[in-house]
Amino acid sequence: MFNEISAGVVRVPVVFVNAYLVDVTPGAPDDGWVLVDTGLPGLGSFEIGRVAASRYGPNSRPRAIVLTHGHFDHAGSAGALAARWNAPVYVHRLELPYVTGRSDYPPQDPTVGGALAMMSRAFPHGSLDLGDRVHALPDDGTVPFLTGWQAIHTPGHTAGQVSLWRPADAVLLAGDALATMNQESWTTTVTMPRELRWPPAPMTTDWAAARDSVRALARLRPHIMAAGHGLPMSGPHLADALNSFADTFHRPAHGRYVDRAARADERGVIEAPPPAPDPVGVALRTVAGAVAVGAVMLAMTRTRHRA
Repeated sequence: MFNEISAGVVRVPVVFVNAYLVDVTPGAPDDGWVLVDTGLPGLGSFEIGRVAASRYGPNSRPRAIVLTHGHFDHAGSAGALAARWNAPVYVHRLELPYVTGRSDYPPQDPTVGGALAMMSRAFPHGSLDLGDRVHALPDDGTVPFLTGWQAIHTPGHTAGQVSLWRPADAVLLAGDALATMNQESWTTTVTMPRELRWPPAPMTTDWAAARDSVRALARLRPHIMAAGHGLPMSGPHLADALNSFADTFHRPAHGRYVDRAARADERGVIEAPPPAPDPVGVALRTVAGAVAVGAVMLAMTRTRHRA
């Protein structure tokens, strides 16, 4: 039993992020497939490999891997899976610096507040290096091996974030252009009720671009929409709900990138605004330091007692 959200599109949840297996020919798995995003390091490789083997056969491999962007939760298993399957990897050209080791992402912003922001203090923001396996998506918006799909540049979360769109049946894979769950709440990060929300806030570095991307996706009027985080959404009211969300889209009340975006080009990050005041982070570091000092002192005391 596969989590097939539409003809030939299978969702593979990897803890808190989604990957997707997409048939080259909808409903005909024997014609081949493409992997969209790869989940977390290690876990994504295992879970995607398990589902792919079950659906396409134990010796199958994708024609290609397409990354909506290169953050660790979407591209964490890209290197391992690309090597296992000898598969090419495709990203938007503005995402290339972050998957070829040329530039780190702008630092995450935990000061936007909420559950994900608190957890983001432990997230990596460094680059990957996929070497010569990685290629730029075609500038004309076509997706290699996926006839009938379009890659739509939807920046804001990252400079090269893309969403995938199949106009024939109005299916949208939105990546992190938005989310279908509230990641600011500790409760809903577990229960995951369907809700249209902005992209993962602590890793979003251009909020004006993020708003424009959501508006561009709303103009498509999708019938089925699946994102990088949250459960798929569908139904007769989805298009109107997405339009309403786009019309009322607003950035967080405060944060490092709220009033001033990070700047990037084909080389990677050019400039990032200075960090916002982070009293919670200071407090956490103070507590961690005190615990470390206490542990050292306890160890020294025990050593003296044994002497």
